[in-house]
Amino acid sequence: MMQPTRRATLFVTCIVDQMYPEIGEATAVLLQAQGVAVRVPRGLTCCGQMALNAGFRDEAYAVAGRTIEVLRGQGDIVLPSGSCTAMIRHLYHELFHGTPHQQAAEALIGRTYELTEYLVDVLGVQDVGAHYAARATYHDACHGLRYLDLSRQARTLLAHVRGLELVPLPACTECCGFGGLFAVKQAAISGAMLQRKLANITSTSADLLITGDASCMTQIAGGLKRNAAPVQVRHIAEVLVGR
Repeated sequence: MMQPTRRATLFVTCIVDQMYPEIGEATAVLLQAQGVAVRVPRGLTCCGQMALNAGFRDEAYAVAGRTIEVLRGQGDIVLPSGSCTAMIRHLYHELFHGTPHQQAAEALIGRTYELTEYLVDVLGVQDVGAHYAARATYHDACHGLRYLDLSRQARTLLAHVRGLELVPLPACTECCGFGGLFAVKQAAISGAMLQRKLANITSTSADLLITGDASCMTQIAGGLKRNAAPVQVRHIAEVLVGR
């Protein structure tokens, strides 16, 4: 392992913490292998996105305000999620404008990065030395794609993974139908969107679906399992550490 040349705080996100701790572990291993000293501060919980999306602005302000305080002075912030990164980078401007947290929020916005963005655009890494034998396809998660312009970064990293055959996913920019509470409030529409996504995945004959957001993983993996489709789903951090 390289000697640390840079320090970063890992914000694992709620869904990773509660459902997919292996993604958080893979992210930490991946960053450390690139010479980044990683820490996870105590008390770090949620970015506040779910509450804000549901219309609970005061609750979102309270949760996100605590996050700002926990991350104050913590250097680069790296998240294995375009969705949560987008919340901080784009919605904190509006949520904290004219409040006591505004200055700290703006400082946090300027040092917060999604994982593949951090590796490729900040660290200048393209090849992490990964090996993963699979025929794979990649799903672009909506918030990362549309808020952060994330697309090139993941494909750059995956193109250098030994043993990985990466095939294009038809309509790769279409939503999987999850959208947080959208999947609950608009279940029929969400389900129809998911079926389109599953059909496109199946058409690639891939045995592995890779994405960069655990929420999309949950939606797509559930659909594939219900359809008895022989396709595994992994977060890109897991693939990049060979898990």
